[in-house]
Amino acid sequence: MAAEIDQQPAVLAATLDALLPSVPVLRALGRDRSHVIFVGRGSSNNAAVYGRYVCELTAGLLGSLASPSIATHYHRRLDLGNALVVGLSQSGRTAEITESIVWARRCGAATVAVTNAEDSPLAAHADVALITHAGDERAVPATKTYTAQLTALAVLGAALAPAGDALLRDLSRVPEEMRRMLSGDDTVDAAAALMVDRGHAVVTSRGYALSTAQELSLKLLETCYVPSLGLSYADLLHGPIALVDRDTAGVVVAPPEGPYRTPLGEIASQMRARGAAVVGIGGDDAFARCCDVALARTTLPEAIAPLVLVGPGQQLTEALARRMGLDPDVPRGLSKITQTEPARPVQREQFMGGGRNSW
Repeated sequence: MAAEIDQQPAVLAATLDALLPSVPVLRALGRDRSHVIFVGRGSSNNAAVYGRYVCELTAGLLGSLASPSIATHYHRRLDLGNALVVGLSQSGRTAEITESIVWARRCGAATVAVTNAEDSPLAAHADVALITHAGDERAVPATKTYTAQLTALAVLGAALAPAGDALLRDLSRVPEEMRRMLSGDDTVDAAAALMVDRGHAVVTSRGYALSTAQELSLKLLETCYVPSLGLSYADLLHGPIALVDRDTAGVVVAPPEGPYRTPLGEIASQMRARGAAVVGIGGDDAFARCCDVALARTTLPEAIAPLVLVGPGQQLTEALARRMGLDPDVPRGLSKITQTEPARPVQREQFMGGGRNSW
């Protein structure tokens, strides 16, 4: 896991080089589509949360997260003639994601696959396949495949945005910024030491960075076996903050700019006042003062900051697992490809044919 975290600057650079030529095709595919629907599970679903914000705030298109069971269990036909449906799976072999893409095409949607496997069923059944270049990921917890998915979604959002060229230019800064964010110092170990004796965790953010909070919460659950909530601070304040006490490890992820940087500092202060040990990621000097330990921050625009904000959080969960005497590479009871149901073969000729473009 640690080695794959460190590979991310190169992975992001390779993925950008591979996917930027897809922008004209994505623009054509999204023309006259008013709604973008994302389908994913686990880390891929967390990446989809980022994709939703990029499409709504950058491209001005309504975004939503799909319920795969509508396709796979209820078999309900919907009118998706105005929709672009994006299926995310690092392996491309999660059956319900592929089935959802096939169903979406049958319902009239244009479809995009985001996967790390060019020869996968998901890539074969989508209109356009955005192939990330993360290489083999041997650790079970997703790290480099997750950030590669975020990169693909940022390219998609820029392609769909009327003025997406500025976002594309900013993306060129991401690989080197991730390298800097991961260079770190002893603050990751200090944060892990602060969290090690706490019984549960609350990870929070809002806006573009909400995806980061949800992904880091998942990492704490699967690598450290720490009961963890990952949620918007708006939802945190609507009840779950009652959970926050001296047994809580709090992680607050703040963007470098935008409407949530200051409120997230206030949330960090509230959690500390309740006795929680609070680790901050991102933000500015004022935000750092609200936390017990502050990890790396970025100067990237808010819209693409999540591509690098997750890096120090991944390092934190890996360090915490080892401090707890656990092997973060092979969490108990998990495998690299998760099937929520027994896989059923998808007959290509039954639907609308295979995909047309891979990048």
